[in-house]
Amino acid sequence: MESYSDRELEAMMTDLESDLVERKESMRGDAPRKVRETVCAFANDLPNHARPGIVFIGATDSGRPTGQPITDQLLLKLSQIKADGNIVPPPTLTVNKRNLLGSEVAVVAVQPADSPPVRYRGRIWIRVGPSLAVATAQDERILNEKRRTHDKHFDSTPLRSSAIGDLDLRRFDEDYLPRAVSRDDLAKNDRTLRERLAAAKMIASVDDPTPTVGGMLILGKRPQDFLPGAYVEFLRIAGNRLNDEVIDNETCYGSIAEVTRRLEEKLASSNRTAVEFMSAPREVRSSTYPLDALQQIVRNAVMHRTYEGTNAPVRVLWLEDRIEITSPGGPYGAVTAETFGLSGVVDYRNPFLAEAMRVLGLVQRFGLGIQAAKGALLENGNPELEFQLKSNWVHCIVRARS
Repeated sequence: MESYSDRELEAMMTDLESDLVERKESMRGDAPRKVRETVCAFANDLPNHARPGIVFIGATDSGRPTGQPITDQLLLKLSQIKADGNIVPPPTLTVNKRNLLGSEVAVVAVQPADSPPVRYRGRIWIRVGPSLAVATAQDERILNEKRRTHDKHFDSTPLRSSAIGDLDLRRFDEDYLPRAVSRDDLAKNDRTLRERLAAAKMIASVDDPTPTVGGMLILGKRPQDFLPGAYVEFLRIAGNRLNDEVIDNETCYGSIAEVTRRLEEKLASSNRTAVEFMSAPREVRSSTYPLDALQQIVRNAVMHRTYEGTNAPVRVLWLEDRIEITSPGGPYGAVTAETFGLSGVVDYRNPFLAEAMRVLGLVQRFGLGIQAAKGALLENGNPELEFQLKSNWVHCIVRARS
């Protein structure tokens, strides 16, 4: 990741015409929204600078430091921009405190995205000189072409064995698009269907309407015809050993939303809830497993698994004393065996799929799923979550509440 020296940052902070710089005196008022719009614009990098854009917090419009203290709380607030789920796909950024022109200043450095267009709350923001603007249809086409030249993630690659007719286009227009694009932009949308599909990364481009891998996973009528391992296998056993009697078996096929819904219905129906009347004035209900923790874990498994080079599904094995979830593909990128599950440590094998699951409401905040699951299990009285990590799979064990 490219970084700037203090001298370079000082020159940028005082360059009032630069389209790579934004300055805010503080994070009060409408500054949090404006900063996120700017981060989105820098990630899109429409001028194609191929360099990080910088947001200075603690600097005036004239480029002079305000002298306000740069606290750890402020730096934490800025770092949460990456994973709060409002900007999709999540931007790559760093947050630092630097001493510039004799005073402390917070510096947010935003890398150009590999997979534009990037949206903030459904809108594509760009830089036009030192100002912000919402992207036009032509701007979107340019960003789509940029994505094609930079695509390196499997979920953004064209699925050459498929055709646009293999996608559920009605679902795209009636369900996905209204969730992905703001109501105002949708109302004045004069783009063709292919342009809308390309902007949403469901097809390779307007001129090449081949569905992407992610497009097939989200909109495919029969995704498993093209991605044989893109399903979840659920198995419930009447005992604690693999060779005990199987009492329930479900293979969850369909799009990502359908697979997730069917699996979570199976998890909910298998869970036991106890009701206690005697120890409190009101009845107390407790489940063998907190359902929200199971949801977080299986959604993470579906989102972060590898879909490339394997026909293996995600497997969910429900035994009497535990649940075991196995997901193809080991830790990825910045997430290692040492950092796995730590709050705020996040990377994406499937950034487009992560973006789409956020649009569909299957993900609320990026990078917090495992932490949320651990908290729910602790509150419910379950033992600590266990992970076994290998280079080609992640195995999770959730033990029953005793």
